[in-house]
Amino acid sequence: MSLLHRHRCTRIVHKALAVVRPQFRLNFRHGVHGVPHWSRVWFHGRHLAAAVDVDPAVLAWFAYLHDSQRHNDHLDPQHGTRAADFALHLRRERVITELDDADFERLCEAMRLHSDGHTEADAAVRACWDADRLDLWRVGIKPEPRYLCTSHARKPSVMDRANAMAQAVWEGLNR
Repeated sequence: MSLLHRHRCTRIVHKALAVVRPQFRLNFRHGVHGVPHWSRVWFHGRHLAAAVDVDPAVLAWFAYLHDSQRHNDHLDPQHGTRAADFALHLRRERVITELDDADFERLCEAMRLHSDGHTEADAAVRACWDADRLDLWRVGIKPEPRYLCTSHARKPSVMDRANAMAQAVWEGLNR
């Protein structure tokens, strides 16, 4: 990632955390859908953005917003739609300013559909979905390659790295 993209994305992460934290309903620091998960999604997202040549800003916003409107850590089928609505609110309030209209639409589509099992979409949307799915190991679920959308995410080295990152989380939850 270029230095310009790195600084831009660092600002996005700080802005996202500042607007999400005050209204987040779940365990922000230690929950399975809180900031540790979002940080790993952003880690995977940075690498996927470079691998599939998409704007990392889309992945940065996705990482920190996609689960931000969950009502619980279990079944919450509307959380993606609520996250997209929250993003629309942030856009109207001029918080999300880094994305052009097309990338903002990609962000909203990625959030609306991220937990529905889709695998076909624009490259940026698929990268968002894979960034999230690579962190399923945090809850003891091994991502199935057939549900990963990019060849990069299906690489054994990428999956092994994701597993290693989430393994400590899974072990900590099951002690």
